[in-house]
Parts: sequence; structure tokens; C-alpha cells
Amino acid sequence: MLNIFTLANGRLFQEEIESLEELSRFQPVWVDLEAPTPEEKRWVKQYYGLSIPEDAMDEDIEESARFYEEDNGDLHIRSDFLVAGGEETRTVRVAFILNLTNTTLKSHGVLFSIHDDDVPVFRLLRLRARRAPGLIADAKEVLLKLFDADAEYSADTLEGIYDELEKVSKQVLSGEVTDTLAGEALEAIARQEDLNGRIRRNVMDTRRAVSFMMRSRMLTAEQFEEARQILRDIESLDNHTAFLFDKINFLMDATVGFININQNKIIKIFSVASVALLPPTLVASLYGMNLQFPELATLGPAAYPYVLLLMAASALVPMWYFRKRGWLR
Repeated sequence: MLNIFTLANGRLFQEEIESLEELSRFQPVWVDLEAPTPEEKRWVKQYYGLSIPEDAMDEDIEESARFYEEDNGDLHIRSDFLVAGGEETRTVRVAFILNLTNTTLKSHGVLFSIHDDDVPVFRLLRLRARRAPGLIADAKEVLLKLFDADAEYSADTLEGIYDELEKVSKQVLSGEVTDTLAGEALEAIARQEDLNGRIRRNVMDTRRAVSFMMRSRMLTAEQFEEARQILRDIESLDNHTAFLFDKINFLMDATVGFININQNKIIKIFSVASVALLPPTLVASLYGMNLQFPELATLGPAAYPYVLLLMAASALVPMWYFRKRGWLR
């Protein structure tokens, strides 16, 4: 899909391009290629003179190839954007190309973004730019606002993590934690831990991209201050992810502790039962010997019930004592 965005009356308007002729009728500030076809790449190359690298959206590239400037003035920035929600949380690699120095190219002053999947942050920016006049002034502003929206999207996702951890916390700290409930809690905690780690990696990547823009001297004084504010927001997100990691570790330890308590209760019951059965076992072993016992001879036919009662009493007395001491609770 090939979408272009033009500025009119301070607002960003979107047009979906389906032919080379349509592409030549607009003067966009932003060209977005989502899972572009070879034909759409050919249109961009033919009209703008821009060649999209074959590895533009590859995940496994050298770190030095993520932020660089070509001889013709093209700035290349490859950054990851978080996609949260649903069953799967992942990051989408987006390649940005921006030329601000070579005025002989039709691509001058146009931001190009290439990605394989839909990015929620892009939808968020498009919605804001349609409703807020003057939000976008040029291609650099588009790129900055995308990174700003990415930081805000990460912040909203962190709030969702905290809400989920609060639910788990109420379950774990309720006092009665069964093994089934503990298993569900551990699964939820592990899921939130993975999401929190992805957010931390995502904001770190955003920080590097914004820092590259600041070092490249491509920003105006106002945009430079906006970039600094984005970095400050990311710094606060780093602190919040660290806080959530601490909370996750606490809940993990508490849940595992309750599992150990439940296991200890079972082991304690077996231990008490084993001790309680030792006296009747002793009685049975004693009277099971091939000897003549005077008391049994005296009791005659009542010897068998006598031994049974003695065994039962020797088991009940320890159980009564354990219960009185509270060892059976």
C-alpha cells in the first residue's frame, strides 16, 4: 500500500496512490509505503529517483547501518515501533529516508517510511494531524511527531501493564492462593514482564533515533527543544519500567512463596501422619512377635479387641496432641 500525505491549511491529508500518474499530481510531505509491492517501489524510484534498499526492513542488520547519511544527502534512520494489544506483542522495523540538502531531487523535503506491518503510532499521528491544525509543518516535524507518539504509546502501554499487575497483586495477596490460581498468576506476570522488556527496548531505540536527529543538525531550534523534551519523556519511561520490573519481581517471589507454603502444608500432613502411625506400628510389631504375653493369656478372647483398641489409642493420642499444638492447621 502506497499512501502520501499532503499539508493543507495546517492539516495532514492522506491519499492512497494506485498509479504513477496519481503520484505525480501531489506534492507530499510524507510518503508511507506499507508492505510495498515491486510496482510501488518502481513508482517511487521512477518519480522521486529514490532507491529503497533491499534490506530496508531487515531485522538483522549491523548497528552502524541503522543511522547513516549517504553521499547524495539522504538520511537513513531505521527504528523499531511497538505493536501491543491482542495475543501477540511485537516490534515493527520501520526504515525512514529523508533528504534535506539536495534540492535537485524531487525527494527533497519528503519523508519516506517503509515497513511491512501496520503501526498503531502511524494511525495515531494521522488522526492527530487531521484534527490539530499546525501540528505538522514539514517532513522533519512528521518524523519527530512519530517518535513523540511512539513514546506516548509506550507510556499508555506501561499504564496497562500496571493495571494488569494490580489485578494479579489482589489475587496473590488475598491470602488464599491455590496452586491453580498461582499458576495463572505466574503466567500473567511472565506475560507482563515480557511486554515491559519490549517497551524498554523500544524506548531505548527511540532515544537513539532522536539523538541521531539532534546530532545531524537537521532540526530547527524549536524542533531541537522538542527533541530534548522527547528524550526527557523517555527518561521518565525508563524509570517507570525499572519500577515495574521491581513490582514484577516482588509478585513473582510472592507467588512462588505461596506455592512453597502450599507444598509445605502437604509435606507437613504427611510428616504428621507418619509420626502418628509410628505408635500403632510399634504395638503391632510388639504383639506380632511369636511370644507368649501374660496379659493376652489373661484376657483370653478379649485379647484381640484389646490390641486393636491399644493401637487406635496410640494413634489418636498423638493426633490429639498435634491438633492441640496447632500443627494440623
